[in-house]
Amino acid sequence: MKYKFLAAAVLSSLPLFASAQTNVQIYGVMDAAVALEDTDVPGEDRRTTISSGNQSSSRLGFRGTEDLGNGLKALFNIEAGVALDTGATDTQTFGRRAVVGLQGNFGTVTLGREYSPIAAVAAASDINGQGMYGSNLSAFGTNRLTRRLSNSINYKSNDLSGFVVNAAYSTAEKTVDPSGDLLGIALEYKIGGLYLGAGYHTIERLASGDDKEMAFGAGYKFGDFEIKGNYLEAELEGTTASNGVEYKNANIGASYALGANKFFLNFQQQKLNNGAKGNTVAVSYTYTLSKRTNFYGTYAQLSNNNRAAFGINASSNNVTPVSTNPAISALSADPSVLTVGIRHAF
Repeated sequence: MKYKFLAAAVLSSLPLFASAQTNVQIYGVMDAAVALEDTDVPGEDRRTTISSGNQSSSRLGFRGTEDLGNGLKALFNIEAGVALDTGATDTQTFGRRAVVGLQGNFGTVTLGREYSPIAAVAAASDINGQGMYGSNLSAFGTNRLTRRLSNSINYKSNDLSGFVVNAAYSTAEKTVDPSGDLLGIALEYKIGGLYLGAGYHTIERLASGDDKEMAFGAGYKFGDFEIKGNYLEAELEGTTASNGVEYKNANIGASYALGANKFFLNFQQQKLNNGAKGNTVAVSYTYTLSKRTNFYGTYAQLSNNNRAAFGINASSNNVTPVSTNPAISALSADPSVLTVGIRHAF
């Protein structure tokens, strides 16, 4: 119920606000699909679902700027996730992004909930655009890498001969140690069809050591062909439930555009330092109907070894082996997914 009141309050204020700020925008993405999911866990049947966000997370956002003069601008952006299959919103109403800040010759500074420096590198070097099944979003989440930062102050430089710097500080707002604070930085380089990026986070968890996260990415586009790859790692030295765990995720993918058709192929490997390993092959296809609308389809298959129960991730969904029977192990299960959907942006 609180989401209905909040949405009504935001929407009812837009006409008055927009009259004073002509550059305020309402935007979004609506993405829905039919999916056939199979976790391959013994005793578990495959299922058919109507899913939201199998290429891009469905969302509704508001953003705008105000010219303050002398090259200085104020800006804001709030963005909410929406599930088209149920009509529900995310638990955090504007959890996708919620920032206010200033932009000028010095770059851009924002306060609020923002994407992390590593997230920028991972997104730019994912052939699937961190959307379709088989994307590197499998590297983000609990006991893995950090994608979004609450309670954060963030800086992004202007383009300096192709170089862009992202830096962030996120406080856990604790009054005792360990603070849980995160410090992050990333350096990206873009020129022509070439992209290179690297990022690093450190998080104060316990006296035994800080968690460390890192990302390296590269890509090159020539004509209708594009290749991208990345390596992501989380060293969880200070998380009580996973002391000493190292998680690694590597991707290499390519795409080819032919008129309105675009074909994608991505290979991914996930590893833990306990010997767990999973390899994913994902094949995707999009057909562009207009600048804002397209059809898409993906088939992805993951092969886990006998120590692993890794899953396959799309923008808003995942197919991960989880056993509901304590007597049956999900280890070595090989999940797969086939999905066909439509995406519209506005």
